[in-house]
Amino acid sequence: MTQTRCWLTVLTALGGLHVGIAAAADATPPSEPIPNHPALRDPFTFVLGAYSPKTTTTALLTPAGGGSGVGVNFEDTLGLDDRNLVGFGGFRWRFTERWRMEAEYFTLSRDATRTLAADVTWGDQTFSKGTTLDSTFDFSDLRLGAGYSFFKTRDKELGLGFGAHVAKMKAAVDAAGVGGEGADVLAPLPVVNLYGLFALTNEWAVSMRADWLSLSYGAYTGDIRNTALDVLYQPFRHVGFGFGARSLNIDVSIDNTNWHGSAKMVFQGPIAFMTASF
Repeated sequence: MTQTRCWLTVLTALGGLHVGIAAAADATPPSEPIPNHPALRDPFTFVLGAYSPKTTTTALLTPAGGGSGVGVNFEDTLGLDDRNLVGFGGFRWRFTERWRMEAEYFTLSRDATRTLAADVTWGDQTFSKGTTLDSTFDFSDLRLGAGYSFFKTRDKELGLGFGAHVAKMKAAVDAAGVGGEGADVLAPLPVVNLYGLFALTNEWAVSMRADWLSLSYGAYTGDIRNTALDVLYQPFRHVGFGFGARSLNIDVSIDNTNWHGSAKMVFQGPIAFMTASF
């Protein structure tokens, strides 16, 4: 009887061990919660910050009588600052789960006075070496776009969009006793874009966008490329912060009554901003 009880005890222990091993084998570790960042769910997001682009500007205003002319570098030749700090603003509206509209804007105004080290031709005016020349170049860019997220989950999205960079340019040169000449143009330059937004945690996310188009229409022929890469940190429900980089390249030929010539501009630099979303 004692031996029988002993075997029953062993079998019971082995059975319990088997059940425990099977339960351990079937158990799965708890999954990590999927990040839920406000940038991927809030319908409205406002952005306000500062942008510090390094700028290269080459522009050409051809004579009224025709001719090819030579481009003028406004930083190296005319002395405009090549690094500036400007304000920057933006807005995004998610009006459905996958569709969104957005806008961004910055403006840059510069002027300088320099004694020329070489002859400069701007439109119908030729300024000789040694002339003291006043110059200005104002630029603003309003980016408008609409996009559709063809891939969208709680923590990430990828999408395609279309829109335009509405670029406004105004350039003028003037010398006392010689005269001057100016030109200005408002150029709506359409683009297509690819964008992505990826939540790393509930507070941290990474966003990217690339705009591009090479086209010829109406008075404009040219190429535009724009890239943006941002790191987002939102420690509060409705307020966040971000930093990143922007690059805008515009190379356009213009043929209208206000500006017959070309402009090539490069803006590259860091950006820091605050967001409000709800």
